[in-house]
Amino acid sequence: MDISFIIINWNTKDFLLECLASIYRTVSKITFEIWVVDNGSSDGSVRAVKEKYPAVKIIENRINLGFAAANNLALEHMGGQYALLLNTDTVLTEDAVSKLHNFMKGNTDAGIACGQLLNPDGSKQNSIANFPSLLSLVSNETLLRLLLPRRFPSKRRVYKTPIEIDSCIGACMLIRKKAIDQTGFLDDRYFFFLEETDWAYRMKKAGWKIYFVPAARIFHAQGKSVGIRADARIMFYRSRYAFFKKWHPGSYPLVCFVIFSRLIINTFLSLLGITLTLGLKKALNRKFIVYVQLIVWHMKGCP
Repeated sequence: MDISFIIINWNTKDFLLECLASIYRTVSKITFEIWVVDNGSSDGSVRAVKEKYPAVKIIENRINLGFAAANNLALEHMGGQYALLLNTDTVLTEDAVSKLHNFMKGNTDAGIACGQLLNPDGSKQNSIANFPSLLSLVSNETLLRLLLPRRFPSKRRVYKTPIEIDSCIGACMLIRKKAIDQTGFLDDRYFFFLEETDWAYRMKKAGWKIYFVPAARIFHAQGKSVGIRADARIMFYRSRYAFFKKWHPGSYPLVCFVIFSRLIINTFLSLLGITLTLGLKKALNRKFIVYVQLIVWHMKGCP
């Protein structure tokens, strides 16, 4: 079998059904299986998939195990030469999977390949992730992408051919089974965010390469599968701390200081913006509330 599609779902039934439909609509001349791992949904997702797509293999968890642990359940049983991890809020375009598959077949050093993520209106999303570093923490990532485009590639540049990158945004990525066998599954200490970055870091240390394939295009309703509440931001902060503690333990105290300092500065700037706009900007108000909740979480010891 060529590809094992793995989709993690948590209460996103409509997105999930649309994602599955895009697989059957766009993938041809490739043998595949589909695994859906449901993390304790209560919206009828599992029943809907069983009724509409009976061939899909389903793993039902009673609780939300997170992204990494849920993927690992399917990775353990996958039958394909490649695993294609796909968010529920993605829709594949014609030949997107075949372009990724053909690239991987022609580049045996590739451990992971990803395509160009698109907003619903067709505009580009950032599809490339750099490994977290002190430089990216103390600087503005947008500025780094402008000043150091080779080191920090982004959607602002036009790429006509595949390029080697640090890591992928994990919404849609194709992973070689041999690379998985060598480096192991996702680290389930990451509940959500940066688990794919950690995976890419391990694969690079083992000699595999990570590529961005711009010709493969995937629509992605960014953030719809996780939300934008404070709890999602807390998950991101927790994963970022875990990455630095695991891979850069010597600089971990400094990393903690820099991250918390930036949070304090952003909170102050948001409060200043609220004052200047007399509290009329709802988005700014929401951002300030999230910052305050993050500070409270830090003050509690980042539980």
